[in-house]
Amino acid sequence: MNQVSSGARKVSAIYQTEFGRLPRVFAAPGRINLIGEHTDYNEGYVLPAAINASAWLAIGPAEEEMGRWISADFSSSATIDFSNITPHAKTWVNYLLGVVDQFVKMGITVPPFHAVLSSEVPIGAGLSSSAALESAMAVALNTITGAGLPPVELARIAQRAENQFIGLQCGIMDMFASIHGRKNHVMRIDCRDLSCAYFPLELGDHRIVLMDTGVKHSLASSEYNLRRQQCEDGVAMIAEKYKSVRSLRDVSVTMLEEYKLEMDPLVHKRCAYVVAENDRVLATCTALQSGNLAAAGEYLFASHKGLQHLYEVSCPELDLLVDLVRDDPAVLGSRMMGGGFGGCTISLVHKDAVSRLAVTIGPIYHQRTGRKMQLQEVVTGDGAREIHS
Repeated sequence: MNQVSSGARKVSAIYQTEFGRLPRVFAAPGRINLIGEHTDYNEGYVLPAAINASAWLAIGPAEEEMGRWISADFSSSATIDFSNITPHAKTWVNYLLGVVDQFVKMGITVPPFHAVLSSEVPIGAGLSSSAALESAMAVALNTITGAGLPPVELARIAQRAENQFIGLQCGIMDMFASIHGRKNHVMRIDCRDLSCAYFPLELGDHRIVLMDTGVKHSLASSEYNLRRQQCEDGVAMIAEKYKSVRSLRDVSVTMLEEYKLEMDPLVHKRCAYVVAENDRVLATCTALQSGNLAAAGEYLFASHKGLQHLYEVSCPELDLLVDLVRDDPAVLGSRMMGGGFGGCTISLVHKDAVSRLAVTIGPIYHQRTGRKMQLQEVVTGDGAREIHS
């Protein structure tokens, strides 16, 4: 039984039991980001991929103004009043309701519907479980309403749902990757104009492995805002001379070096990381095109070094996990993934070494941090879609 059919069958069976009819079923995946961290809000490049773990949504019309939504994972249900879309007391409901709200605000009539949802994307593992739910709902509503919106607009809707209805000021990468994903490929997203190019991710005997630190430090939100401001400060100084500079996307290494003495040293470090990271994303794409996975791995290590020492958004737990695999010949590359101050690392690991790393690194990590490390292998997958039986 493959994951697609099992997830679809699960929500479809529950829907049929509860509502006595066949639903339409939609799926949207979680995502990883191979490289390109903290580049999105600097109008730079990111290189995510959809994974083969998805959120599943069974959906069908309700006869009245009220619909009933069921979460199979939380054994929870909610009654939805479609004549009055307001935040719900149950958190899981709001990730879906926020998308409905966006369609309504666009003047698109959303008929009342029943729904059953379930997700294989782990919550809190840095794989964008919320974006998977929002993307599944966006694709479902686009289909059942006949709105005919292009995929990039669905990603924007899902992002606005999280920004406005949930109140989390996230970027668009997660939703974009969930909707546009392509199996065995990474997608280079230009965060300035949201154009996208696909590059092959031919892993051969290697695998993508995530190692979760099990920590999330409270510094994340305040330091995130500070990093954004520092980048803007650097851009403002450079733009006084170079009028074409709108963001760090437009700044070269040579240009930045002109300001090394007059720019605040901390601001210079932040800018230096972002400029180099953008270059690393482009270089990684070139390496993948030529099948040079080893070179791509080296860019991952270089990315972590920059995140650790220049952008300073890593933490001891993340650094430890990268250090523990740095000299292992079975590991081509490793870096922290996500906003920082906790979360997980992403590594390119030879298939024969995956179980060995789980057995050897776990106890060392526990001994040094007192925490349990979770290791997970992920596989790329396709983007959001309707599942046809």
